[in-house]
Order: sequence, then structure tokens, then C-alpha cells
Amino acid sequence: MRKFSIALVALVAACGGETPTSTAPTTSASAATTAAPSATTAPSASASTAAVTPPADTGPKPVFHLEGFQTPESVAYDESNDRYLVSNINGKPTEADNNGYISLVSPDGKVILEKFIAGGVNKVQLSAPKGTAIANGMLYVADLDVVRKFDLKTGAPKGNVKINGATFLNDVDADAKGNVYVSDSGLKMGAKGFEPTGTDAIYVIDKADHVKPLAKTKDLGRPNGVYAGDPSGLWVVTFGAAKVYRLDAKGKKQDETTLPAGSLDGLLKVGDDLYISSWDSKAVYKGRPGGTFSVVIPNVESPADIGLDSKRHRILVPLFMKDAIEAYEIQ
Repeated sequence: MRKFSIALVALVAACGGETPTSTAPTTSASAATTAAPSATTAPSASASTAAVTPPADTGPKPVFHLEGFQTPESVAYDESNDRYLVSNINGKPTEADNNGYISLVSPDGKVILEKFIAGGVNKVQLSAPKGTAIANGMLYVADLDVVRKFDLKTGAPKGNVKINGATFLNDVDADAKGNVYVSDSGLKMGAKGFEPTGTDAIYVIDKADHVKPLAKTKDLGRPNGVYAGDPSGLWVVTFGAAKVYRLDAKGKKQDETTLPAGSLDGLLKVGDDLYISSWDSKAVYKGRPGGTFSVVIPNVESPADIGLDSKRHRILVPLFMKDAIEAYEIQ
């Protein structure tokens, strides 16, 4: 990202004004539209990494393509209720406008409820929902400098956890003990777009809502996606560099690996493999730390915080700038 990347400027353009009037989501069986390389997809951080645009005729076709969302940032699989939860920023990603919402989608690609949780309704506060995680019977949502909690069944608000000093909370995940991890990408909106704030950090929220930093340093590289399901530590990808690494219990980097392209967003671990979404390459990568990462889902525009349907072995991809989500089967 250095000062801020061209890809981030594209994100500002996508969210800098009012979003289109909400329309009922529609389903299509077609794959995502392939876009030719452009200035908005230039790599963001490492000068040694180049954006990779896969050929249009490669890769799997989506199980479904569902449109009509409002800046969808995250898709989470609710295993207990067999449904998908989609966070919609619905405006500027840094503005406390209280009009963000969470949609419910069925595994066959149909909207169950467009606004299951909505800012300004039923005493809900929700402005710019980004990453989501399910733990302790609740849905945790990153929202500006607060992690909000909602009853998973009813959507009722269950409290807020303020992260003091944070400027851009981004992704959320939970470990097997119910501890919740949230990334601060260290950004703010300036006169010319996003600017770094130097607050880059990963925080841990325990079941009693106590907060402590796992790591807090500019060397984290604008941390974005996090994965907490590995007992050996927390996996992190960076939007400011084409890096993935593991933070151990002391918050120290381990197994740092460079990917072919940057502006990394979502992160999953399935078995020994990591799945990572990249805005620069318009793709989802698969690989192992220390090894080679290859494109497994190409031609996805602005792939944000990906989710995993563990029952159907699907990767769930929100298309941030296309106001759509897609589902892909994996082996």
C-alpha cells in the first residue's frame, strides 16, 4: 500500500458516494464477468509482486451468482441454521451512518430475508459492517471501531465491544474456545482517499468481552483477513502487502509467505491448505505456507471476505464492487 494503493483508491470510488437504491437480489447461474486488467487492479504493496489475471476460460463455474446486495463485504456460513449471512456496508466504509445490514441467504442461492439485522431498526446500531464471525451463540460483526454482538437466532442486539484506539476494524474470526479475534487495518479517510493511521493491530476479545492486543505494530502490513481455527496460531493476510503469516501466542510472526499478487482480503484454512482472496488478481488462491499459491477461482471482481460452507464444501465469495455473492465447490 505504501501511502495507499491504486486498489484502495478503487475501493474509495466504490464506496465514496451513495450506493444504488436497494433492489431485490436476483440469482443467475452464470459465472462472474471477466474484466481485463486495468489501473484499478495494480498490485498495492510489494513492488516485486505483479497482478495476475487468469485466462477467461479457466476455473470452476459458480454454483450460484446472486445480485442485489449493497457493498457486500463478508459471507459467513451459519452451520447450526444452515444458512449464509451477508454483511452489507450500504454506504461509506468509514461513516457512522447506521444503515448497514445483514442479509440471510439459503444454500440454494435465494434470499431468505434481505435485512435480518439492520441499522436503525429494533434498536440496532450498525453502520459499516465488515467481517463477521459466529461464536458463543452470537454473531460478531466488525463495525468501524466497535465489534457488535447479535443473537444468532433472532438478530437482537446483545452488546458492543469498543476497541479503543482502533481506526478501521476489518475482519473477525473465533477460535474453538470462543475467543474472538479482530483486525485493525490501520486506515482512515483523508482528503484524497484512504490514508494509513499506524494503528495496525490484531485484538483478542474473550468470552467476558475483555480486550487485549495480540499484536500491535505497523509491521503487520494493514492486516485484513484472519483465521483463528488453527491451534498453532492466528493466520493473517494483509491488504497492504501480498503476505500471509501466522501469529503465535506471543503475537510474533511465523511462516510468512509472499503470494503472486496483493490486496489480500479473505482467508480460510481447509485441511492444510489456505484459501486467500486477492483484489489485484481478481482471484482466490490456494496454497500452503512456505509453498506456492495457485489460482483456484479466477475472474472474481473485488473478492472480499470469503466464507466456507463446510457441509457442501463451498467457498463463498462476496463481490464487493459488484454488489453480488457467488458460491464455488472445492475438492
